[in-house]
Amino acid sequence: MAQLGDLARAKLLLRRAARGFGPKEPVARARCVVAEVEVALAARELKWSAKSLEAARKVLEEHGDPANAARARYLEVRRLVLIGRLAEADQMLAALDPAGLPLALRVVHELAIAGVATRRLRIRVAREALTEAQQAARKAGIPALTAEVENAARVLTTPAARVIADGKERLLLLEDVEALNRSGALIVDACRLVVRDASTAVSLARRAVLFGLARALGEAWPLDVSRDALVARAFRGKRADESYRARLRVEIGRLRRELRKLVRVSATQRGFTLAPREASQVVVLVPPVEDENAAVLGCLADGESWSSSALALALRTGQRTMQRSLEALAAAGKVQAFGHGRARRWVTPPPPGFTTTLLLPAPLS
Repeated sequence: MAQLGDLARAKLLLRRAARGFGPKEPVARARCVVAEVEVALAARELKWSAKSLEAARKVLEEHGDPANAARARYLEVRRLVLIGRLAEADQMLAALDPAGLPLALRVVHELAIAGVATRRLRIRVAREALTEAQQAARKAGIPALTAEVENAARVLTTPAARVIADGKERLLLLEDVEALNRSGALIVDACRLVVRDASTAVSLARRAVLFGLARALGEAWPLDVSRDALVARAFRGKRADESYRARLRVEIGRLRRELRKLVRVSATQRGFTLAPREASQVVVLVPPVEDENAAVLGCLADGESWSSSALALALRTGQRTMQRSLEALAAAGKVQAFGHGRARRWVTPPPPGFTTTLLLPAPLS
């Protein structure tokens, strides 16, 4: 039923099966728990109990079922990756040895490594893991696994971001973004809402006005930006009267304090300009498609159906805030919903020609 897409029915059948097994059949009950979690993960239900999965894993290990015990581990790793807890996922993967496991689980292992490496922009590691996954999938002879590996590999060959430098704009692959991070440039990162160079990163995720100013100055570098243009950019198109000019001076002072280790923000005759302290260049990194709900679209673009609660957990926001975002996207025709109540799910087709890795809620290392 799960493979046919009826995930709700699959969960119901698994729960009935678990109740049908008695206390003398702990392995069968543990397998039902693991299978139900796998179905829940496919349905993007991310609030299932990690304790119950861990208990099931221990039962399987104690009763000589290492394959299903490992499957339980990989399910937890996949959940951690989806909600952006990459350090925990990496630590758990390091404790797993795929040698001796069935080929299908070795594919899952390599895909998990590739998922973490991709989000951390370790592209060489991701390519090696995907190559191993492709080989194991071919040997396993499971078409669904082969298709999943091919889909994961496409992330590395499609544009992931845009860079604005010296007044020009171009698309970047993930490996280009990795190279940019190593170039020593000062990066105003609109994907993560941070300003960083090779050694220091300053988050402005909760300072929208300051990030707007930093981005405007970064896009214009090495030229300056007029006060009128900065007011319009930072204060949502407001006209630069005396009150907004005064407010601009206050916000520029705050920006100087926040970025004092990275840049000097200097006044010019008509406005302000950036002067990096160590970097030789200033660039602005932006998502391939900009939208106020870009992070939501980035999660939905994996082609799976998500609940609003799972999206809120993955993006670290309130569920009511997430529901408003989804309703706005639905009104614009960008997402669709099906089901009612707790069974309501949201889907959207992936944006054609763009990978969504940089829209996912995983911080850069």
